[in-house]
Amino acid sequence: ELDSTFSGMVMLGFHAMMGTPDGVLHHTQNSRSENRYWYNGVESGELVQNALIAGHYNVPFIMVTGDDATCREARHFFGDDLVTVSTKKGLSREAAVLYPFEETRKALYEGAKRAVSLITKCKPYRIEMPVKVKMQQLKTDPGSGLQEPVTFEWISEDAIHILNPK
Repeated sequence: ELDSTFSGMVMLGFHAMMGTPDGVLHHTQNSRSENRYWYNGVESGELVQNALIAGHYNVPFIMVTGDDATCREARHFFGDDLVTVSTKKGLSREAAVLYPFEETRKALYEGAKRAVSLITKCKPYRIEMPVKVKMQQLKTDPGSGLQEPVTFEWISEDAIHILNPK
């Protein structure tokens, strides 16, 4: 269980948020439906969600690994001090070119060493609270099979409640 005794958090083998064209298995919270989340108007995926919860406990992200799109998303939200290691290049949601095993294994090892050495530079990720949360899900009409977005909005007083209203 995550708490304030952790020095840093590593997201190993992660994926990009829903709607990322070159993100392998891109999704947010549910790989079987199209869920999207916005925090104070900024669309965000599970990387941000996990970072906010870790930040609630004063724990910084120190390393993210995944495809090129995941690493790009991580640098966008958390900056260049966060170590990222790409293991594959996404071609579509379900297709990728994997990087050579030995090169990837070495990059992961070296990345982990670098992440630990830079741990003091990485700051916990936080946004101003309370936060306005918007969650959108696609709902399928059983009769017609048509899908339409259903939107839920709420105010979360803390990062612990960013996925579901109290």
